[in-house]
Amino acid sequence: MAPISHEIMTAAQAPLLAQIDRSEVIDLLYEMRNGELTANETHIDCASWDADALRELQERYKATLDAGGFATGAFSNGVLVGFGVLGHRWIGEAGNQLAVELMYVSRGFRRRGIGTQILERLAGEARKRGAAYLYVSSTETRSAVSFYRRNGSALAAKPDEALFSKEPKDIHMIIRL
Repeated sequence: MAPISHEIMTAAQAPLLAQIDRSEVIDLLYEMRNGELTANETHIDCASWDADALRELQERYKATLDAGGFATGAFSNGVLVGFGVLGHRWIGEAGNQLAVELMYVSRGFRRRGIGTQILERLAGEARKRGAAYLYVSSTETRSAVSFYRRNGSALAAKPDEALFSKEPKDIHMIIRL
């Protein structure tokens, strides 16, 4: 296995996002019910991005970076195998949270610590900017929610209204920095 290198990414690198294989088999989805996290078994074979989803992802990536966000990428032999994007907009009642806007690790590179390394880089940048918390609006899959919980997240007591309105099925969490 080739070593993984990490680097700060720019908006101009948006085309590299096409190298990420986001596919997975989803066996469990979480949802919030009456303030409690509940699990529902399922079977969904989630493919990688189609052309429209990839274009939307790349546009969101570029817009976030152009507005002052931060991105970090993980590379193996020059191929992007994971990335994370930190938002620029202060959120939370105290205005002391920055959101993880995007985060993906390619299927063949998961469970190797790459996601944790990306999250640590996002947390480091958030600390430099003065944040007390990372805000995570996670997809409701077992793999995503479990990843963030292993990395110190807790359910957000009060979800950010703007992020919740965009992704009401997401599991909204915070990580103390």
